[in-house]
Amino acid sequence: MHDADATELDKRKMTAWQQWLDRPEKSWGRNVFFQVHLWVGAAVGAYIFLMSVSGSLIVYRNELSTRFSVEWLVNLHENLLIGSTGRSVNGIGAICLTLLCLTGAVIWWPGTKHWRRSLTVDWSAHFARINWDLHSSLGFWCFIFVMVWGLSGIYFSFPQPFNALFLLDPADRVTDEGLFRLSQMHFGRFGWFAEAVWIVLGTRACGPRIHRRVHLLQAGDLQKAIEPKV
Repeated sequence: MHDADATELDKRKMTAWQQWLDRPEKSWGRNVFFQVHLWVGAAVGAYIFLMSVSGSLIVYRNELSTRFSVEWLVNLHENLLIGSTGRSVNGIGAICLTLLCLTGAVIWWPGTKHWRRSLTVDWSAHFARINWDLHSSLGFWCFIFVMVWGLSGIYFSFPQPFNALFLLDPADRVTDEGLFRLSQMHFGRFGWFAEAVWIVLGTRACGPRIHRRVHLLQAGDLQKAIEPKV
């Protein structure tokens, strides 16, 4: 009885940070993030699937173009076939994808005693547990990739806010190069192995030649930044 009272007293003394570190399932903040993650994922799941499939196909646009025109597929991926409105929708979708990454990172944390468990899948468990383990472990190992796709998607759709980076780097020592690298990582055009990895992970690489200035992306169509391999 005394041990139970002591345990309850320790619980009351725990700060919100300690509770999240040791017993995140008891944290109200984690529950809020879980609800955001759940409903945002439910709302944009079909959209993310469409972007993943269309982007994976565009990786091999040269090979596919010998059989049929792929321009409509590129337009679907860039603008959802509805011009600038579709580009804005893509930007909102990219924001949602980034939000899923951030909220997913929060709810992934299982506590200091069990964090290793969330890196793997327990195939001997029941279906619901396996499903959760798959989502959790894949989310962890693919986090950087998906975050890059989300951020670069925002950049392609809404490039103007990224000009604020030049306020922190007025001499443009790293900003322009950083945005260029971000664009490259979105498309994954680093050779056949990277292309295969990007496709497996559901990316939407398009074989780019990205303009090296953010202002050019503002003024022109993203199509101008994408060219087939030569």
